[in-house]
Amino acid sequence: MDKILLEIRAGAGGDEAAIFAGDLARMYQRYAAKKGFKFETVDVNSTSLYGIKSMVIQIQGLDVYDIFKNESGVHRVQRIPKTEKSGRVHTSTASVAVLPIVDPGQVQINPGDLDIVFFRSSGPGGQNVNKVETAVRIVHKPSGIVVASQVERSQYANKERAMESLRAKLYEQKQKEATGEVSELRREQIGTADRSEKIRTYNFPQDRITDHRLDKSFHNIEKIMEGDMDKIIGAFQKSK
Repeated sequence: MDKILLEIRAGAGGDEAAIFAGDLARMYQRYAAKKGFKFETVDVNSTSLYGIKSMVIQIQGLDVYDIFKNESGVHRVQRIPKTEKSGRVHTSTASVAVLPIVDPGQVQINPGDLDIVFFRSSGPGGQNVNKVETAVRIVHKPSGIVVASQVERSQYANKERAMESLRAKLYEQKQKEATGEVSELRREQIGTADRSEKIRTYNFPQDRITDHRLDKSFHNIEKIMEGDMDKIIGAFQKSK
């Protein structure tokens, strides 16, 4: 059984981008449930009203990396936000990165390179929801990579989750260095979340999702956002 980390971050578009990031997270959760995959939240930075600023998810299942790897990149949405009173269509973005989780033996980490801080986990809007400091944030000082976990009930469990995230990111960095592409792969995966850097556009007024890599469109957007992603996933598998 494979494991992946799926990171979603709100990009350009303010509150609507956070709402869209939350919509993507729900779409992936519902698709994972449909496929019988294990879906667990590792870390989330949410807002009280408008969805999520960022979210890290762990998904476990057969061939899960091959299934989700093409979700990496900038997703663009065009729709009338719920907060829009004049009926104008807005364009917003969210970025997605998909990383395989690797065995501890594949990445050697020096404990002295880590700055580990425990804190109280927070809920929507940033308010503390636990009285005990069970959440953990780890900084890998040589690379500057920061990971966190706040969903488990114990410090130990959250630390293990965060270390899995760190190993995945260091492994990705190691692979890039081996091919001489230290920054290019990550940039291709998540871009800058700018509106012009897009792999897929979700056009609600026209009921159309367009994947720009496949140059192919899919209709019935509401159904797809409810987790019915088989046509999109299948299109990539056929294009191999």
